[in-house]
Amino acid sequence: MKAAVLYELGKSPKYEEFDEPEASTGQALIRVKAASLKPVDKQLAAGTHFASPAAKELPVICGTDGLGVLQDGTRVFFGGCEKPFGSMAELAVARQTFCFPVPAGLDDSTAAALPNPGVSAWLSLAHRAKLSPNESVLILGATGVTGQLAVQIAKLLGARRVVGVGRNERVLARLTDLGADVTIQLDQAPEALKDAYVTEMGSGFDVILDYLWGSPTELLLRALTKSEFAPAAKETRLVQAGESAGASISLPAAVLRSTAVTILGTAGIPPVEVLFDAMKHVFERGAAGELQIETERVPLADIEAVWKRAGEPGRRVVVAA
Repeated sequence: MKAAVLYELGKSPKYEEFDEPEASTGQALIRVKAASLKPVDKQLAAGTHFASPAAKELPVICGTDGLGVLQDGTRVFFGGCEKPFGSMAELAVARQTFCFPVPAGLDDSTAAALPNPGVSAWLSLAHRAKLSPNESVLILGATGVTGQLAVQIAKLLGARRVVGVGRNERVLARLTDLGADVTIQLDQAPEALKDAYVTEMGSGFDVILDYLWGSPTELLLRALTKSEFAPAAKETRLVQAGESAGASISLPAAVLRSTAVTILGTAGIPPVEVLFDAMKHVFERGAAGELQIETERVPLADIEAVWKRAGEPGRRVVVAA
């Protein structure tokens, strides 16, 4: 079969022949229709992820999940591919328990691209932040693929007000169509950005979902302090979910002492029943047209060229097998 084959960590995969997989007990053989190209896929291939293959395990096929058809014709989203077989191939194998039936209302590209970022955002807001109806939410990094879905999910969960913060002007302008009540442009002077946070804060944010960290988060935490501005009237739950703007921040103790901020991690993989429930919600909302994701469909044969180039901001590349 044809596949995106990785021969060396840190290099791009190549479109080449690879032995077809065979399903063992408890596994499903899947004819792949589409697989999304995500940051984690590139991290795994670069050797920078904790689950990256060892040199002695190479070659392997890239791709962590995808959309395909079982031998009985059932259309499924699948994850947990068994090494050396990944999802960017004509055939893949995965555990049967990690194959989820896909609603008919989702096209192949959307069904391949939506679950990973959609479930992540759903879990961060519903499971970790425990977002309640009528609460206010700020999404830091809202112009990314997952950030855009977080804006939509916050509204679906009943958020009274959603503020989207990001850099990309095209996507920032689109956020209001996705449910954001207000947007903040990150590319401005630090003091101006902090003032923008304060202006939109009102009586405070109930939930902050942070995909950026670094300087934007430092400024936001300072904007929340009682010592510099009006006291916040409520506690803020900040869920830390990414670090695209920096891996660390400077956090003076006074920032936390002077305001009610709780910082939470995403806590890794949740219990299976919580994960499956989130998957169910995301598929149902997607099929109903309530969750939108921009995709760019490319043929598997172009994987090496696609791997090397930067994708369009806010849009997920989907590789069609």
